[in-house]
Amino acid sequence: MSLEPVPGLDFPQLTRWLEQALPDAGEPTGATLIAGGRSNLTYRLDLSGRSVALRRQPLGHVLPTAHDMAREYRVLSALAAAGGVPVPGPLALCTDESVLGAHFYLMEWVDGRILRTVEDAADVTPQQAGELSQRLAEALAAIHTLDVEAAGLSGFGRPEGYMARQLKRWGQQWERSQTRELPAYDKLVTRLAAGLPEHSPASLVHGDFRLDNALVRLGPRPEIAAVVDWEMSTLGDPLADLGLTLVYWLEAGEPSLPVGATVTAAPGFATRDQFVEAYAKLTGFDVDGLDYYVAFGCFKLAIILEGIHARFLQNATVGEGFEKIGDAVPVLIDRAHAVLG
Repeated sequence: MSLEPVPGLDFPQLTRWLEQALPDAGEPTGATLIAGGRSNLTYRLDLSGRSVALRRQPLGHVLPTAHDMAREYRVLSALAAAGGVPVPGPLALCTDESVLGAHFYLMEWVDGRILRTVEDAADVTPQQAGELSQRLAEALAAIHTLDVEAAGLSGFGRPEGYMARQLKRWGQQWERSQTRELPAYDKLVTRLAAGLPEHSPASLVHGDFRLDNALVRLGPRPEIAAVVDWEMSTLGDPLADLGLTLVYWLEAGEPSLPVGATVTAAPGFATRDQFVEAYAKLTGFDVDGLDYYVAFGCFKLAIILEGIHARFLQNATVGEGFEKIGDAVPVLIDRAHAVLG
């Protein structure tokens, strides 16, 4: 059977690998790139026996320490075994680049919806929107209160000095990805370095937690079916996770970014303050000083988007909407300055 070509997949090579890795799954019958991903690529892979999800590194401009499929597979495996945090079940990992030219893994296909825009939420009632906001806060709280030692993740990162290392690491990523001079960026780095928290709590962090990195199911009691996109997960400061979530969280009447969900501007979704209140009640964490983490989230997202913009300029992106990504970088840097006051 002749299959339609899909960027990033080599069906003959993949078929041979599947015969060894998942012998009962059947042969590939087709694949679809899941829209929305701006970094690692996710596909629905249809097999003669069932459908699974395949996640692989991007096609170009892979930065050092980024896009680590083995780390992502490890955290999924630990969370699936521990319970408490909804994730797709991991199936098989491939670090042999001769198969697809990159590392990749397979995980269970989870039925659910990705709510990204207000239009996506046309059938979501205000009550459901409010409950989804609470479920998302519960999912983030479950990640941050996970017993990492019991889950086998005690060596998954170095929480001591996490924020200082994050500032250094993302600064290095900027140097590798930078496509233009932005003096406001240099000023922001100076301000963030001067305000680094002296002490911070430690937990598992997702690294890119937002509503459209979750599959949801509606109904009488809406639920988060699975949290996905764990490529930046590690052990670190949970407030950094929360801060980035708030950067993405759009309220009614606010200008949107070219990434992340705008759906939270729809009627019924919590405001940022309400989301923080729910999270603090669930975790018991002190959320004073959160503005620093929101500014840091703007900084981090600006650098991520600059890397995606660099790949776009190299014609190494797959999908639509990448031409606007670079415009958001200076906007985020200016927003970080505004949050810091």
